[in-house]
Amino acid sequence: MTFASATGPATSVLLIFNPTAGRRRRGLVDEVVGRVRAQGWTVDLVETAAPGDARRYAEQCDAGRYGVIAVAGGDGTINEVVNGLAARAATAPPLALVPLGTANVLAHELGLGSTAAALAEAIIAGREVLMHPGQASGTGRPRCFSLMAGAGFDAKVVAGVSSGLKRRWGKIAYVWRSLVEARRYRPVRYAVEIDGVAHEAASVIVTHARHYAGPYVVAPEASLDAPLLHVCLFERWGWMHALRFGAALVLGALPRTPGYRVVAGREVNISVLNDAGERRRQPVQIDGDDALTLPVSIGLSTEAVRLLRPA
Repeated sequence: MTFASATGPATSVLLIFNPTAGRRRRGLVDEVVGRVRAQGWTVDLVETAAPGDARRYAEQCDAGRYGVIAVAGGDGTINEVVNGLAARAATAPPLALVPLGTANVLAHELGLGSTAAALAEAIIAGREVLMHPGQASGTGRPRCFSLMAGAGFDAKVVAGVSSGLKRRWGKIAYVWRSLVEARRYRPVRYAVEIDGVAHEAASVIVTHARHYAGPYVVAPEASLDAPLLHVCLFERWGWMHALRFGAALVLGALPRTPGYRVVAGREVNISVLNDAGERRRQPVQIDGDDALTLPVSIGLSTEAVRLLRPA
């Protein structure tokens, strides 16, 4: 698909819009577009119709025509665009966000405001952050992430929430599924190797970001522009501990909670050490989507993506 623009690339935006994520917030998207156009910019909007569309649009966008790619959607749609831009390396325009999803973790990480005025300003005059995405490899195609990859409890919660349930119930769907997974909990153990050093955990999140599930902090020292991953190890198991970790997350106390620690590194391997008789697939969530199956290897992409944050 070819996208045309009436003006030069410095003042032209391709906006990739996921109408499923934004069906209740189309007014916000329209207001952002109106504000950007009021500053003399051209905005061309294309809607996604199926998984993979956002990645394809990002890969095909002509940097000679567009100075900015913007994405209006949730973290899953943003992940697709990040994968598309990472595949292009130096030819990719910078990425701006119009967050519409359930958690909007990357928006929290970038310090984006929630108003149309703030989002439009970030598109027009945002400051660039150079990020090397994380990259998870298992069976199938490697997958980049701007935020995190997770195995264990949180991955099972994500895998258990269908797209329809998420659309209808939003964050409540994840709370409900967390209770289901806590009730059926088995003490599965995971082997986590970080830069060659062996660790063991009941659940693990490999993150490029400070935040998780919205505004909640899991890795206080993490930064999108730092060449490091932060591995969050949940070292105690049992459904009571799972609920305790969840409560500590919401209360802002997780980094100080016994049985939880964060280890920084660049190369991470995760596999099942003991499945505790749990005869089911061990999923891996990538930026909040069920994406891969253990075992996985995780590192940093050699290619960078430019993100726009408020100036």
